[in-house]
Amino acid sequence: MTRSKILASLLSAALAITLAPPATAAPNADLLRVRAEVERLQEDAAEAGENAQAAKIELGRLQKQLASVQQEAASQKENVDEIRKSLASIAVARYKSTGLGESVELLFSSDPTLYLSAAGSLESVTRKQSLKLRQFAIAKQRLDATSLTVGDKLSLVKAAEARYRAQAAQVEQKLAAAEKLLSRLEKADRERLLRLQAMDEDAREKYSKEQARLANTVSGRAGIALRYAVKQIGDNYVWGASGPIKWDCSGLTMRAFQQSGVRLPHSSRAQFGYGRSVARGNLIPGDLVFFGSPISHVGIYIGKSKMVHAPRPGARVQIAEFGNFFGRKKYVGARRL
Repeated sequence: MTRSKILASLLSAALAITLAPPATAAPNADLLRVRAEVERLQEDAAEAGENAQAAKIELGRLQKQLASVQQEAASQKENVDEIRKSLASIAVARYKSTGLGESVELLFSSDPTLYLSAAGSLESVTRKQSLKLRQFAIAKQRLDATSLTVGDKLSLVKAAEARYRAQAAQVEQKLAAAEKLLSRLEKADRERLLRLQAMDEDAREKYSKEQARLANTVSGRAGIALRYAVKQIGDNYVWGASGPIKWDCSGLTMRAFQQSGVRLPHSSRAQFGYGRSVARGNLIPGDLVFFGSPISHVGIYIGKSKMVHAPRPGARVQIAEFGNFFGRKKYVGARRL
């Protein structure tokens, strides 16, 4: 081979090595930006999901109130109808007993006791009618007031239903926006981004399972809840899910504490109303920790500024660190059950 050909071959090889990207090349800035935006939309979807769960809890509460006042109104209507029937019977009896001819005939009767007896009956009928009229007025007034309450409760239920539907729709909108963003990438970039996310999730799962040993030293119902929660590490997040293999944040905490005999609603915002408040410096494993304003995320404290939780769509149940914030959500407090 001539010297020129050898030189050309060496140059070609060097150029090929230079142009070929290394297998572990870092993602470019555009890919990182897309990934950050996708995860932001997924976090927004998780927040909307918790808002929907809060609206669902409120809707259920209002529906119970509506059913109660509707039942009360039905009972009151039966009472009003019953009194109305009694009044009608008394009115008919009075009409029959107060005809002018009959009164004159009794007045001039050879037996005066007949007239006195009839007069007594008329007085009795009048008293009964007067009493029933008062009962009717009171019962009708109560029914009218209850009917107004039914109307008010019905309006509140309809508003709560609308809030729930709007929040549920927002979840789907955020997830659809994330998918649309991914679909705009070239196929190779999209696959690379998904691989990167999967690698990160695998690494986080491995770390989480190592940290899960912290739950083994916790006793009581907090320990039961914690050990149940860490068994779900690696399961996928799905909004509105509460097991057995898919979870959202409040679904996981609800089921975990259910194992230890504590009943919680499926809503991080509603769960904040249970147990007693705990200062940040007094946290112990098993405490519920809450984030967001309004509250839209919850996890179970496992020690060393860490919690087990279900983060967002596209992520798995894991153990994560937190400080004054978790992502964009501010730490707002803790409750001990």
